[in-house]
Amino acid sequence: MKLSIVVPVYNEEKTINSILDLVEQALEEMTSISSYELVVIDDHSADNSKKVLEERVQQKSNYTLLSHQVNSGKGAAIQTGIAKTTGDIVLIQDADLEYDPKDYAALLRPIVNGLADVVYGSRFKGEVSRVLYFWHFMGNRFLTFLSNMLTNLNLTDMETCYKAFRGDIIRNMILTSNRFGIEPEMTAKIAKIKGIRIYEVPISYFGRTYEEGKKINWKDGFSAIWSIIRFNLFTSYQDSFPADFDPFDTKQP
Repeated sequence: MKLSIVVPVYNEEKTINSILDLVEQALEEMTSISSYELVVIDDHSADNSKKVLEERVQQKSNYTLLSHQVNSGKGAAIQTGIAKTTGDIVLIQDADLEYDPKDYAALLRPIVNGLADVVYGSRFKGEVSRVLYFWHFMGNRFLTFLSNMLTNLNLTDMETCYKAFRGDIIRNMILTSNRFGIEPEMTAKIAKIKGIRIYEVPISYFGRTYEEGKKINWKDGFSAIWSIIRFNLFTSYQDSFPADFDPFDTKQP
């Protein structure tokens, strides 16, 4: 199986090389993946992220570097990256050091073994998690609870970055959220597929403070609430996938 890793980047010059080193190390130890590609999207960073990435990509044949001409948001960067993937599995990786690529094996195993179509990595089931903001914790819990009410799923961490998809499913998903609403949008649209197999596995989480570069804020929380309501109650399956897409046709690209 070929794995595509989508990495949205915005002002991460201090961490981007470190996280990509960890990604490569984790992939070298995996036997279930025959090949991989990294699709990295610089979302018009105001620091030296793009320069750092350009220097790295020159030395790597399996990297694709894409750039936005204006800052468009994490969701927009993810959409740009997904469109360029070719892998059997697509996984999303943040450009900071909050998520550990050592968890890839656990994330991918249900799909590789033919048990799942989508796998979420849960920060609330893992063994290692940095102690940080109480209200962020409660906000994540609330957003997951609200999402679960409308999707009828029993996820513990809807807002997690670590999501792995069968490539054909995520490439055919019609996504519109440009910012952090991308997480509830993907969840709502995945849940609209009858018979979809979603798994959740524990992951570690090394959260960072605002002083260390954390970007999400309370405004994004209110936006996420609207996204949950909008994409669950006012968006149909026909608005989520092309009319001719059959998620259970193994011949789909």
